[in-house]
Amino acid sequence: MADMSLSGDGLSGLENRLKQDLNWLDLPAKEWVIPRSSNGHGMIDVAIIGAGMAGMAAAAALRLLGIRAVMFDRAPQGFEGPWATTARMETLRSPKQLTGPALGLPALTFRAWFEAQFGLQAWESLDKIPRMQWMDYLRWYRRVLNLEVRNEHDIRDVVPLERGNVTLNIDTPTGRQTIHARRLIIASGRDGLGGPFVPEFANSLPKSLWAHSSEPIDISFFNAKRIGVIGAGASAMDSAATALEAGALSVDLLIRRQDMPRINKGKGAGNAGLTHGHIDLPDEWKWRIRHYIHSQQVPAPRGSTLRVSKFTNARFNFGCPINEINANKDVIHVSTPRGDFDFDFLIFSTGFRINWTARPEYSRIAPHVRAWKDRYQSKPEEHDQELMDSPDLGASFELQEKKPGSCPGLESVYCFCYPAALSHGTISGDIPAISDGAKRIAQGIASSLYREDIEQHYQRMVEFSEPELLGDEWTAAKPS
Repeated sequence: MADMSLSGDGLSGLENRLKQDLNWLDLPAKEWVIPRSSNGHGMIDVAIIGAGMAGMAAAAALRLLGIRAVMFDRAPQGFEGPWATTARMETLRSPKQLTGPALGLPALTFRAWFEAQFGLQAWESLDKIPRMQWMDYLRWYRRVLNLEVRNEHDIRDVVPLERGNVTLNIDTPTGRQTIHARRLIIASGRDGLGGPFVPEFANSLPKSLWAHSSEPIDISFFNAKRIGVIGAGASAMDSAATALEAGALSVDLLIRRQDMPRINKGKGAGNAGLTHGHIDLPDEWKWRIRHYIHSQQVPAPRGSTLRVSKFTNARFNFGCPINEINANKDVIHVSTPRGDFDFDFLIFSTGFRINWTARPEYSRIAPHVRAWKDRYQSKPEEHDQELMDSPDLGASFELQEKKPGSCPGLESVYCFCYPAALSHGTISGDIPAISDGAKRIAQGIASSLYREDIEQHYQRMVEFSEPELLGDEWTAAKPS
């Protein structure tokens, strides 16, 4: 089979092709948003908290529609998101052919980026996308689209003042700054509206003896240590494998279930109908689908699990909920129905939770945000705390007031991270449908900005004076 890749021209050839594609599509659209100011300061069209995959996809979709977006990220340049920091998987879990944040542009896909450098044969030989290659692709994505990111900017306070005016107080490398934006998108990842979830008993242990799997850990620390990992999902396997590869004396996975989940029910539900239809489902069906996926749990990838089980000093302990736990000096003692364990360090691979109090930057808006529990009562057998705490979002991912009129301007803040899943489906945080979510939020913001300034846009139309005809194109007939 002939190699039909772009590797002959390399990455520069691909970038030229992307420019040509955008030119053929007449993109990006020219900027059209009416400039506004607040207290004499210019306003950004859209500010985005987070410059990872979701934030960049949203910024790119907005830019293609002629809307200026600026991303703010606390990480140094090139280290946005978890990929080069806290993630420990060898490869992504998603199938390699998914187009991710490409927004329908073939030359913007990971595959195009990969083939341009390594060729078609290398692509066909590739199993899953290596984690750091994905990070390199996202760095390229930012550069080739010329997206505006302000790194090492930490949001300290979010203040919606009125419709079309959100104030951000930000710690920057040069000191505290105040930024005004007409819209704000929260695109800060898995823990975007909260933080890591750990069982209450973790608070009784010295913090030096445990970490959540999402925290950065110096892997050299694992050497010659007895490590415990609570959980059996993908992050548990990644953490266990990392510890084993770093020379851990032993790793025990403490798994509450009697067996490992085998089937990814979410993958079985994935199709264009769900991607575009979830938002229009009755509440009962939205809840039923998300609760079922939660209750079945997503299994760890086969490769991630084999990465652990190949070590003889790795042990999978099923039916091991924690009965009792305490620390004596530098040792954690854990009692379970399957026996007692002693660990030098414990890793909680227990996921995340929605917890506004863990994010002080949102303290002004948190009490006013309407959650699903504020208006929907699930069946007792479908109780799900994560779903109850999920924000009840509008059609374009906008937050809504719990009590109308209590927080004017709240609808100018949008949630484009994982907690949006109950309202919109999984189109705001995962690779498969991130482009669909980015287009939805961008189109919704474009619509709201146009409606907000309809009088000025109407006046622009009235004042438009570019002639189509010059008057010399015809000769008027003389009266008979």
